[in-house]
Amino acid sequence: MTLPSHSAQAIDEISKEIIEQLQEDGRRSYAAIGKAVGLSEAAVRQRVQKLVESRVMQIVAVTNPLELGFTRQAMIGVVANDDISGTADRIAELPEVDYCVVTTGSSDILAEVICSNDEDLLRVIGTIRGIQGVVSTNTFTYLSLKKQEYNWGTR
Repeated sequence: MTLPSHSAQAIDEISKEIIEQLQEDGRRSYAAIGKAVGLSEAAVRQRVQKLVESRVMQIVAVTNPLELGFTRQAMIGVVANDDISGTADRIAELPEVDYCVVTTGSSDILAEVICSNDEDLLRVIGTIRGIQGVVSTNTFTYLSLKKQEYNWGTR
């Protein structure tokens, strides 16, 4: 998901409540959400569709990579040449990359990868190092996941 380069899209309080309902339980029915926020099922369905179409939110199944046979996760810090955005776009196209951001600090780009094993991780690192614009990489292999949540609300 690309972070907006403009100010955040204005949404009303009811849409925020709908988002929070879905963050608590992404399978909650439109009827149940409607009851909680004071709208009809049809009105909730329409609002959810608009929120998805406008890229305010997305509805996805979040999996546990370890349970699916992916035993190696890592964050790869990338130092890029002058075309940082283009380099990030090329990295983001890799199927093993599930998260990619342009950042500040010692790395220009951070890319999270999910791999089957160490050999697969080595292959992906090599692929990233071969992408036009990549100057160097620094890999942070995950040893233990302590927290991963997607319910930060709408503030």
